[in-house]
Parts: sequence; structure tokens; C-alpha cells
Amino acid sequence: MDIKDTLLKAMETYFDGDQKRISHAKKVLSFAEQIMSKEGGDKDVIIASAILHDIGIHNAEKKYNSTAGKYQEIEGSPIAKKILEIADFPDDKIAEVLDIIAHHHSGGLETINFKIIWDSDWLVNIKEDDKLNINKKRADKIFFTDIAKKIYSFCCAGCPSEFKKNPEKYAK
Repeated sequence: MDIKDTLLKAMETYFDGDQKRISHAKKVLSFAEQIMSKEGGDKDVIIASAILHDIGIHNAEKKYNSTAGKYQEIEGSPIAKKILEIADFPDDKIAEVLDIIAHHHSGGLETINFKIIWDSDWLVNIKEDDKLNINKKRADKIFFTDIAKKIYSFCCAGCPSEFKKNPEKYAK
């Protein structure tokens, strides 16, 4: 089993049947892989970060009675570290994955790996949350990568309902 499959299995086991969280992580992974194919980045770091970015959400709910991003960032890194170590993830890449997880809502990192995760998570969150009303001007400020901006621009240019059903097809 490769590292991607190992981490997917670990994430699914950790989320214990929570299909909403599992599905979200897989969608973020899908976008991340597609954006990475255009923008570059470290495949191991991007895949691990995409799969594990929200791994702290259950602990955040239990500990703070909230799924707010700041609590996910606090709770996610220690859990991800254990999963990555058990999965024999390369030691020299663990710190970057944990840093991305610890900033995936608040931002502040400048690496291409972080930017890809940020953009992928936003694309999925926009799809999943009808309350997020983001216009083109705001999208240009939210997204870092050209491909994410392109996906979102296409969505805003005339097919938001289709984008909400299947945004992954617009990333190709």
C-alpha cells in the first residue's frame, strides 16, 4: 500500500464512519492533486496535508464544543503527527505537513504546498456551504493559485449550479 492509500485508510478509521468528514477530505485531495499537476509542489506533503487537514475536527467538537477552524488547527497537528509516524511518513516532511494543518484556516504560510491546500479546501467549502457568498473580487483575494482562480471564475461566469454538483471536473 502506498502512502496515499495508507493515510486515506488511517483518516477513514479515525473518522469512524463520519462520511461528511471523509468525503470532504477526499474532495480536498482531489482538488489538491489537480492543482498540484499544474502548479507543482511536494507530492507527499500535499497528499498528506489534504487528507489530514481536518483531522482535529472531532477533538475540537469534544473539547471546545465547536468546529471552528482555530480549534481544528490546535487539535489537528498532534493527531496528524501520530498518524504520520505510524504510517512511516518521511521524517523530513512531517513538520511541514503539521505546519500546514496548523494554519489551514488562519493562513500565513507562503509555500506552494500550503497554497494548494488552502485553495483546495476553499473550493470544497464553497461547494459544500451555500451560505458562502463569494464574488469574483473576493475570490481573487482568497485563492493563491491561477488554476483555483480559473475554476472559481468559470463557476461564477455561468454555471454555479453545475459547479456545486461536480466542481472537480472544472479543475482538469
